[in-house]
Amino acid sequence: MKTILTEEQLDITILRLCHQLLENRLEFDDLVIVGIQPRGIFFSDRVVTQINQQISPKKITYGKLDITFYRDDVRQGLHTLNQTDIPFSIENKSVILVDDVLYTGRTVRAAMDALLAFGRPAKVELCVLIDRRFSREVPIQADYAGKSIDTIITQKVKVLWKERDGKEEVVLL
Repeated sequence: MKTILTEEQLDITILRLCHQLLENRLEFDDLVIVGIQPRGIFFSDRVVTQINQQISPKKITYGKLDITFYRDDVRQGLHTLNQTDIPFSIENKSVILVDDVLYTGRTVRAAMDALLAFGRPAKVELCVLIDRRFSREVPIQADYAGKSIDTIITQKVKVLWKERDGKEEVVLL
């Protein structure tokens, strides 16, 4: 096991990503952030909290998306269902999809398919904590990446969060 990001580095990386998102926005009325269930939610919760602190008293529109029924690997076994919480339309909005690790791109492709149930966005951008660069199976790239790493197929990236794992770090297994 190798540590990619310590708890302190993780906090700094999230803060940097939030500042990058803020740099590219003048208005927040047409912006929504959507976290991808289940693992992207811990990361997206942090991003939204940080951004809301920066733009107070305004608040970012935030939703959580379950992509279970949009996955193309559902034939390989049943996946645990998560709750989708998007009580708003994304019609003509700029959507920032947030996930913890970008690997093959299939999760993001499924998320984009699932998003269409909530309207047709004007733009979709992708924010990830870890980008496993040379592992894509579909042509998807992150607009915002906390850290890009090169891995081999047998390695696994695990993001640990206090709320779920009792500690915070990103490790390579």
